[in-house]
Amino acid sequence: MIEMDASMGEGGGQIVRTALALSMSTGAPITLHNVRARRANPGLRAQHLAAVRAAAAICGAQLTGATVGSRELSFAPGPVQPGRYEIDVGTAGSTLLVLQTVLPALSLCKAGSEIMLRGGTHNPLAPTFEFIRDAYLPLIGRLGVTARITLERHGFFPRGGGVVHASIEPLRQGQALELLERGPVRARSAEVLLSRLPEHIGQRELGILRERLDLAGDACSIRTVDAHGAGNVVQVRMDCAHVTSVFVGFGARGVPAEKVAVRVASEVERYLGADVALDSHLADQLLLPLALTAGGRFTTLQPSSHTQTNAQVIRQFLPVSYEAVDLGSGRWRVGLQRRT
Repeated sequence: MIEMDASMGEGGGQIVRTALALSMSTGAPITLHNVRARRANPGLRAQHLAAVRAAAAICGAQLTGATVGSRELSFAPGPVQPGRYEIDVGTAGSTLLVLQTVLPALSLCKAGSEIMLRGGTHNPLAPTFEFIRDAYLPLIGRLGVTARITLERHGFFPRGGGVVHASIEPLRQGQALELLERGPVRARSAEVLLSRLPEHIGQRELGILRERLDLAGDACSIRTVDAHGAGNVVQVRMDCAHVTSVFVGFGARGVPAEKVAVRVASEVERYLGADVALDSHLADQLLLPLALTAGGRFTTLQPSSHTQTNAQVIRQFLPVSYEAVDLGSGRWRVGLQRRT
């Protein structure tokens, strides 16, 4: 049994999801204490329970404390079973965060799996469908993890109602990742998603992005989608020689469209100005796949509290060495290797 203080480091729901993924992948039972203890609404919330129940379903885990508001969770996994699963995350809970929780363990199985997830597909504080499809999955594919996703229906916060399909194949033999340079930018584009909102919102957002990021007119688009509720998502894609990054902003009631676009443009400019391979979000989410495969290293911006906390959790399950080296001028080199 691994006992863990879930209030350490960043102290949020990511600790729960990372611990669940590692518990399933290693077979180690866990007890998490002080779950989200320093949050305004401490304990497990509905979106965290969705990941707990999905994880339990694929490995027949024994659970204690799996209730809303619980600050302690015990999870004793059984063997992970590949197969077909339907997971209802509920309302607008992020389907992609749940997918990232179960994907590592299912990829370690000797047979493939198919999953249908219902819930949110474009959520603040969570990766979007396009981020996972275009940036995350191609990157972990280099490590031998093969997964594909398709979007049946969009689901925006707070109504949800989206549907994502995922297929996961058995892990292939992969190489250690060496991603120290992103290479030249080959293409840059921006897309605005709108649901039940006027088109001028997207036009104003794209106007800011064209000016700030030197985007060609034909590289910018507005896509109106049919979702259960209103939604506005701004996404900028940077296709570089060695990696693709997706930067995301979300419209919100009372926030001018221009402000949403400025935030996204500023994030892209910071990434480009630092001349690093991975943005902060990719760097954070890559650590767990690295730990379960051949490891590797990459350049990124200063590691976030999420990244550092992820490394702390991983070290409690696996014999890994983690380093974060300041290279100056906003560049950092991060490495994670299995120790022999």
